[in-house]
Amino acid sequence: MQLKVIGGGLAGSEAAWQAAELGIEVELYEMRPGRMTGAHKTDNLGELVCSNSLGSNLQNRASGLLKAELRRLGSLLIQCADASSLPAGGALAVDREAFSECIQAKLESHPKVKIIRQEVTEIPDGAAILATGPLTSPALSRAIIEFTGEEQLFFYDAIAPIVEYDSINMDAAYRANRYDKGETQDGDYINCPFNEGEYLAFWEALITAERISLRSFEQTINSGVDAGEGSYFQGCQPVEVIASRGEKALAFGPMRPVGLTNPRTGRWPFAVVQLRQDNLLGDAYNLVGFQTNLTFSEQERVFRMIPGLENAVFIRHGQMHRNAFLASPKLLDEGMAFRERPGLFVAGQLSGIEGYAGNIASGWIAGVNAARYLYGLPPVVLPITTMTGALMHYVTHADMKLFQPMKAIFGLMPKAEDGKRRSKTDRYDHYVQRALSDLDHFLLELDAS
Repeated sequence: MQLKVIGGGLAGSEAAWQAAELGIEVELYEMRPGRMTGAHKTDNLGELVCSNSLGSNLQNRASGLLKAELRRLGSLLIQCADASSLPAGGALAVDREAFSECIQAKLESHPKVKIIRQEVTEIPDGAAILATGPLTSPALSRAIIEFTGEEQLFFYDAIAPIVEYDSINMDAAYRANRYDKGETQDGDYINCPFNEGEYLAFWEALITAERISLRSFEQTINSGVDAGEGSYFQGCQPVEVIASRGEKALAFGPMRPVGLTNPRTGRWPFAVVQLRQDNLLGDAYNLVGFQTNLTFSEQERVFRMIPGLENAVFIRHGQMHRNAFLASPKLLDEGMAFRERPGLFVAGQLSGIEGYAGNIASGWIAGVNAARYLYGLPPVVLPITTMTGALMHYVTHADMKLFQPMKAIFGLMPKAEDGKRRSKTDRYDHYVQRALSDLDHFLLELDAS
């Protein structure tokens, strides 16, 4: 029995591993390095192209609950993330290279996995998983459009810049975690503080800076139509778009200073830019929440106005790229297979799931269900009371008029059934306890069957 997995990103790598662990012969196709994308820098499996953070690691956060579930499910990629983690307060941040090298080494050494460096331009016959992500090649995108009869939906996503640690002026910046909550005593984040005058000058420069035209950066496959502000993914909007909403938008958004006491003044700054460690060596830091579509020269001019980054050396500039995704509620069943073609599954951002952990979870579901399909078994559908189950339910049942890529949020989960009025903290704690209990019970039943 053989399975083809198309795409060696987060979802495809997890799917390939899970199917192989269940005894399926897996061919994992990755087009890089023969054909690169506008966002990837290497040919590594599971390369992270945006942030190096997989989100909160706290169980009373939606993303943290999702990762807790994935650990119970035996996720390979979460194991690799834990093994390559960096100090990041309550978040799970990783060294990009160590993370992808862990994934690649595990898959290369698996006796049931064959990695094929080749672009796939047509939908394969037989059992297969499409996990080509938001940067699906034009040829395969056209094949998917022809197969589904549906034009792909799309939105624009953004990447934050990375700077050299040695170029950060620590006489102006300082280390601290918000409200002193973190893994290291000195502080997991470097904070660049603004007074009001510095902030207003920075805001003015940012909103008037030259941007890269979305049309010239990347045409859509169907029409080449540019996207307006509404076509950005809400969770990863360019910092200049946020700033354009008003003078204080950044100070109450990605530059909010609450809980970040400056040890030199004993007070919170007016606004702050946080930098997070990007690799194990600690010589690279990314600007948290500073996804951008400014031209490279403008990024250097404007971002060097940030106190502490006056002489910043940019390892990577911010970029925009087009993310494609399917009309999944019309096309997929809860096992993440096409309703009109059992045995053909979708995983990752192509399905409309957003966030690293969410994409890993969809890869787990698709890989397990592809194996079960080949064995003639019914698909696994996790309880909607789990975060994994709630995410899969959303992308396969959402109202198409409102359908947009979705990350893990507690709002996807059913409310408590006992009718009790709870505070938000108690409500989230209830969701977590219910989810992990229901998942454990589900897995016991699955093993028994």
